Amino acid sequence: MDKVNKLTVAGIGPGGREYVLPAAAAAIKNARVLIGGRRALADFAQGGQKTMAITKDITSVVEFIKRELPAGGIVVMVSGDPGFWSFLDTLRREFPAEKIFVIPGISSLQIAFSRLALPWHDAKLLSFHGRKPKDEDLIYKEGQILGFLTDGANNSAAIAKLLLSFGWPPDTPMHILANLSYDNEEIIAATLNMAATSEPVGHCVVIVGE
Repeated sequence: MDKVNKLTVAGIGPGGREYVLPAAAAAIKNARVLIGGRRALADFAQGGQKTMAITKDITSVVEFIKRELPAGGIVVMVSGDPGFWSFLDTLRREFPAEKIFVIPGISSLQIAFSRLALPWHDAKLLSFHGRKPKDEDLIYKEGQILGFLTDGANNSAAIAKLLLSFGWPPDTPMHILANLSYDNEEIIAATLNMAATSEPVGHCVVIVGE
């Protein structure tokens, strides 16, 4: 595939360098311009690369990309996999698909399911990260497994309370997985009832059911 003058979007996985695919690592290393979250830039940016952090000022980031794109060599780093609730959504609205080259990454949800040795082909994968799933996706269905991305407000306790209100049994297993792939990784096994009344954990992955 001809990647000249394309905007490369590289998934960098859940955080640990060992979970970055070689294709993404090579693109990041050879980038002329590197764009990503502040932590990603601190981890991957090298001397000589022009950088820009992705902040809430998305308009400025998009305009920066438009200015730099004609010269090529732009890599945008996104956590997890670009195809699952990432900055790729915004880029697809601003640039034609044929101008974008995507390198997939390992989602934190994939890591989470692997930590539990739990197949995820039948799971419903949703995001509470800056949004709320549709009510019909949260209603209790026997045997269903849910996997969630979370944020600070939509944390483990808030999600547990919400699912209980949608008819999920209080003793439904709930796993809270935080800091995946880092040295301080933590996995908490609970039930919905326990999680609803425990110290909330945010910016983690939550898996409900088994």
